[in-house]
Amino acid sequence: MNDTDRATCRALAGLLRAAGVLAGWGFALSAISALVLALTLRSLPATPSMAFGAVAILGALERYFAFRLRLDRALFDDLARGAIASLDALDQALDRLGLRNAPSTASARPLADRVLGTRQLLQRHAIVVACQSAMFLLALMTQDLT
Repeated sequence: MNDTDRATCRALAGLLRAAGVLAGWGFALSAISALVLALTLRSLPATPSMAFGAVAILGALERYFAFRLRLDRALFDDLARGAIASLDALDQALDRLGLRNAPSTASARPLADRVLGTRQLLQRHAIVVACQSAMFLLALMTQDLT
């Protein structure tokens, strides 16, 4: 890997660190929704109950994306620091752990493809958190506060 590749890895790791705020927000929405449902399910009208339920269910998908992004952040950070020598070495390690779907005879994916895949994952995570936020807001707006 050259200096430009290492800088790309460092920048992406920084972006993923900053996006950790989204993961915290999504987790908070899920936890609050689950708590509201656990404490007030019988007294909630149908619409807020379903909206809080949707937030909690979306929370499972959000947690999966957050986990994957945290793993990618650590891998890109290690690539930037040189702790992982090359993309081939990374692929071999992922193969040994059973985390790579490609056959072992396949060539290493270029860095640009990995960056694109991680950015797409980050966008999907942001969409899920946005959906959670919208459903949470719907639950609050339709809740009878009297």
